[in-house]
Amino acid sequence: MSNGERNRIKICVRAAMAAQARTEGRFLGGRPPYGYRLADAGPHPNPGKAAVGQRLHRLAPDPDAAPVVRRIFDEYLAGRGLYAIAEGLTCDGIACPSAHDRARNPHRQGLAWSKMAVRTILANPRYTGRQVWNRQRRDEVLLDVDDVALGYVSKMRWNDEDAWIVSEALTHEPLVSDEQCHREMQGSANHGRAHYRCRYPSEYAMANELDHPRNV
Repeated sequence: MSNGERNRIKICVRAAMAAQARTEGRFLGGRPPYGYRLADAGPHPNPGKAAVGQRLHRLAPDPDAAPVVRRIFDEYLAGRGLYAIAEGLTCDGIACPSAHDRARNPHRQGLAWSKMAVRTILANPRYTGRQVWNRQRRDEVLLDVDDVALGYVSKMRWNDEDAWIVSEALTHEPLVSDEQCHREMQGSANHGRAHYRCRYPSEYAMANELDHPRNV
C-alpha cells in the first residue's frame, strides 16, 4: 500500500511538471546547460513557497560561454567534424564546460574539449530558446533480485526523444535559430495524443550536411 501511494503521488507530480514545462515553459530546476546561467524570474506563484522566499528562475545567456555555443553550431553547419571543433576550441584557449564551471565539476580535470562535449551541445534543443523537460528519468533498481530486502538504488537513464516535454513557446533567449528543414511531417501518436513530427536519421543529416534533430 505504501509503494502504491508513493507511485500515485509520483505520477501526479510528474503530470503537473509536464504541464508546467509544456504550457508555461517553467524552469523546473537542474543545472543550466553550458552557455546559459540562471537569472531571477520573480516570486514563486505558490503563495506558501513565495512566503518563505522561494523564487522562480529562468535561463539567461552566459556572456562568456554563449558566443562559444554559437561558434560550435556555426562550425558544425560549415561542415567541420566534432573532433575538429573540439581541437580548435582547445587550441584557442577556450575553457571547456567542466573548466568553465569548476564549482560543479571538481571530479573532472577540465583540461581540454572533447568530442562528447561538442556533441552534447549540438544535441541539446534548449539552445533554440525552448524549455525541455524529461530528457532523463530516475529509475529505482533492486540491488539484488534474489534478496529484495537489500532495497533499491536510483539510476539516471536517458529517455527517448518522443518522451521529451518541449515548451510550446520560447521561454528564454535562443542562442541558435530554430529553422526547419522544409520536409513533410508525418502523424504520430504519443501517450494518447496526436502529434506531427519530422524524423530524420542522424546519418542522413550528416551525409547531407544538414543540422537536423532526430525528431522534431
